[in-house]
Amino acid sequence: MGVKYLLVPLALLVPAALSAQQAGITGTWVAKVKTKDGPQKVIIRSDSSASWGNETVRWRWPTPTEIRILLGGEWEVYTIDLKGDKMKLSGAELDEPVTLKRVGPPSARPDSVKIPSDPDS
Repeated sequence: MGVKYLLVPLALLVPAALSAQQAGITGTWVAKVKTKDGPQKVIIRSDSSASWGNETVRWRWPTPTEIRILLGGEWEVYTIDLKGDKMKLSGAELDEPVTLKRVGPPSARPDSVKIPSDPDS
């Protein structure tokens, strides 16, 4: 088999790998919520931190339909429906589902902002 025949499968795998990476949960997300503040921005990073406003929390994504967010030292469990650049969260203390749209990559967490300790470790 020649090199030419090996390059075709590799060329097909690269877009699939990029698509899978982009389909992950990390990124900068914006939600329109019913507050006077308008759109809310959430930054989800690969280091297991997520930030909004002045709040930084730890997160886990144990299954495709569940995300856990550490709030006040306890894991809050939310149902998550992730489709491309749209994410819908429901459950826990949410009165109604919240839909977010990914608007870009996550910003770096400043070194001065610590991730809460994992209570399970």
